[in-house]
Amino acid sequence: MSQPDAPVMPGVRNPHDLLHAAAQRLGSQFAGHFAEETIERYLFESYIALKRTAKIAAYLPTLAETFAQDRLTALAQSRGTLDHEVPEVLLVCVQNAGRSQMAAALIEHHAQGRIHVRSAGSRPAPELEPTVLEVMAEVDLDLSAQFPKPLTDDVVRAADVVITMGCGDACPIYPGKTYLDWALEDPEGKTLNEVRRIRDEIETRARALVDELTQRNA
Repeated sequence: MSQPDAPVMPGVRNPHDLLHAAAQRLGSQFAGHFAEETIERYLFESYIALKRTAKIAAYLPTLAETFAQDRLTALAQSRGTLDHEVPEVLLVCVQNAGRSQMAAALIEHHAQGRIHVRSAGSRPAPELEPTVLEVMAEVDLDLSAQFPKPLTDDVVRAADVVITMGCGDACPIYPGKTYLDWALEDPEGKTLNEVRRIRDEIETRARALVDELTQRNA
């Protein structure tokens, strides 16, 4: 298949070499689940999708590997070839730079492994909102390694609960899933105090969701 055209920065290995090395690692991880061609296609598609909004190309191969790994896991789960023992929650907002990232971190924190969480955006931003990073650090949750990800069909199919936050009809509807809409303000352009208020509202919703899902699956 055609490979993404990416410039080589001084002192940085060719991204094609990094992607092929990533494909080999993913091939070992998903052996018996997917053909090599499928794994490579997902990896390069993930790279291209992230490249559309990325500010720094040097990190893209690593981020693409992480993104492709999660997508392939979701695909295997939706096909029933990979079990998931805890509920799968998908959080979707527009940019995946604020609300959905905060919600994912807070649900994951309170669930303590009892729920698996993914987040995505219908039109992902290049990076997380700086105010979001700051207010989450105030509650000892480090989001500095997170990055906005585009919404893909595979993660929707793998989800048990899909929570939307102002993304309209961007999320496809599949039977057998629980769909919730959290009417939350977008933190973009808001002051720290305003983003703290949004964080605290998400915190309340996250605790309630964790209690409900863990009791349901007890």
